[in-house]
Amino acid sequence: MKRVVVGLSGGVDSSVAAYLLKEQGYEVIGLFMKNWHDDSVTISNECPWLEDSNDALLVAEKLGIPFQTVDLSEQYKEKIVDYMFHEYEQGRTPNPDVLCNREIKFDVFMKIALSLGADYVATGHYCRKGEIEVNGKPIYQLLAGKDGNKDQSYFLCQLSQEQLAKSLFPIGELTKPEVREIAMHLDLVTAEKKDSQGLCFIGKVRLPEFLQQQLQPKEGLIYEIEADDKIYNQEVPKFNSFEDQLAFEAKGISYTSENGKVVGKHQGAHYFTIGQRKGLNVGGTKEALFIIATDVKTNAIYTGQGVNHPGLFKKALRVQPSEIHWIREDLALENGETMEVMARIRYRQALQKATLYQFESGLYVSFEEPQSAITEGQFVAWNIDDELVGSGVIS
Repeated sequence: MKRVVVGLSGGVDSSVAAYLLKEQGYEVIGLFMKNWHDDSVTISNECPWLEDSNDALLVAEKLGIPFQTVDLSEQYKEKIVDYMFHEYEQGRTPNPDVLCNREIKFDVFMKIALSLGADYVATGHYCRKGEIEVNGKPIYQLLAGKDGNKDQSYFLCQLSQEQLAKSLFPIGELTKPEVREIAMHLDLVTAEKKDSQGLCFIGKVRLPEFLQQQLQPKEGLIYEIEADDKIYNQEVPKFNSFEDQLAFEAKGISYTSENGKVVGKHQGAHYFTIGQRKGLNVGGTKEALFIIATDVKTNAIYTGQGVNHPGLFKKALRVQPSEIHWIREDLALENGETMEVMARIRYRQALQKATLYQFESGLYVSFEEPQSAITEGQFVAWNIDDELVGSGVIS
């Protein structure tokens, strides 16, 4: 009998995942990961992990499976929280959920599970795993979940073949309403629980306050750039190579204080991210102000009015060589090769037509349509049909 350790988060998805595995004849063990102690940064009385671990325990009891809690807060602080602070300081915007899966759930947690004699680790992610043979060897595929509305394969875009080999995604074939229905039918305590929001495992954290504990406030100016500014009508230079052109398109515009007019003050450019519109506290503009660029060196924030402001859009992005990750290693591009894909630069974004260009200097993703708010530090992931084949950090 194969043994599976399921990460019970105290939510409905992992509860139903555990039930399905039991139905399929696996020996199931429930494990709750405690990753956060510091209640001073969570919002008011919503202490998520206590309530969640309690719900996870009740679900395990109901399903008749053994349950235990593991405390991974030290690893979590080191691998996720410290990393996030460092990224924000550099003016980048990290994605904690993708990292949490790569570094915690499918690494630290998986090692604990395997030490308990598990054959597999299972989670309540909405995605599916496929298996094909290439040159006589099994290759694992990360496929989109059946529920187009909830597909979470993007969050697993950094997994490796080794990690996928040991993973199971029991609810990948179901839609969210079907999962809720099973939970109601079983009378699970999590059946009607709202989906968790906020940082993977930290619960509802107010990010600025959370960051302010580590990053010192530093007053700076907010500039507004007009949509018809001459900076957007500059002549495109002549390029010596296609690679130079892609590099130009991926780099974006460098703004200086001369380009805009001062419209307000902020408490630190490192607290803000491109495409953000809340938290600027600048009123009196006809359309909402969006951040089009931040500069942590000069501590300046550049904004533009409206969702169609030209400063928000770019046609290409670059992934540094060390940050290129192929789940399907057999499909990895050699220098000089290209590939047509469907890509996304954030969770829940519709897949976009794009072409990958691999050079020694890195991998360029060139989109058919310019994309809004391509953000440094976030992940771009690329698909062939409903299979996520690779990803990388936007540089």
